[in-house]
Amino acid sequence: MGEHPLTGRTVLVTGASSGIGRACAEAFADAGCRLLLLARRGERLAELVDALRARGAEAHARVCDVRRLAEVEAALAELPDGWEGVDVLVNNAGLSRGLAPVHEGDVHDWEEMIDTNVKGLLHVTRVVLPGMVARGSGHVVQIGSIAGREVYPNGNVYCATKHAVDAITKGLRLDLCGTGVRVSTVDPGLVETEFSVVRFHGDEERARSVYRGMTPLTGADVADAVLWVVSRPPHVQVAEVLLLPADQASSTRVHRRDETAP
Repeated sequence: MGEHPLTGRTVLVTGASSGIGRACAEAFADAGCRLLLLARRGERLAELVDALRARGAEAHARVCDVRRLAEVEAALAELPDGWEGVDVLVNNAGLSRGLAPVHEGDVHDWEEMIDTNVKGLLHVTRVVLPGMVARGSGHVVQIGSIAGREVYPNGNVYCATKHAVDAITKGLRLDLCGTGVRVSTVDPGLVETEFSVVRFHGDEERARSVYRGMTPLTGADVADAVLWVVSRPPHVQVAEVLLLPADQASSTRVHRRDETAP
């Protein structure tokens, strides 16, 4: 079969310690890429690096909160020689907090979502992108959401942040036209990761109910789509991918089987 077309490329994944981010790191490692991994949880990052190196991959990790520009700048200024040029940026770090109407919402939840999903994405992009433009090549992939295309009840601020990601992505594509840098978004529907546990502040039973009676996507499903997008020939730019479970038709239309049936 020969080597993968991405072999040897340097890939930066944010929010890499779990879920879609970890799955992306594993998928790119299996394609022969070198991994730069950012996340807040140091122990999980260290475990992931060990696991990737055991598979023969080159990987470096930095504990970093993307909400803080200074941390992003410091993390990417302290790379080993030869790792400065990022070929692929996967902006995955993001979260949802709460599910309530605006008049009952928690302002701290709003700030965390806005700071992570919007400002964090911008911080990393601002630090990485100039190098891509200078080299005349690179690929920025946003992990968006169906929530960036539709608004669902009580999803107000989270949906707003993902709509912002969609607007930033479209703006980037305009800004970078002719530079050789491609911009894509992969927008999943229901994916069973820690997403709902985080949204409901650790309420695991409520989190499980989100996926009850249906078969959600996995992080690996999303990572497979990201890898496909980045693997297209240089003249092909996959602008948008909407990835849904077969049981989901929209943000509010999900087929659920009767779990009590024999």
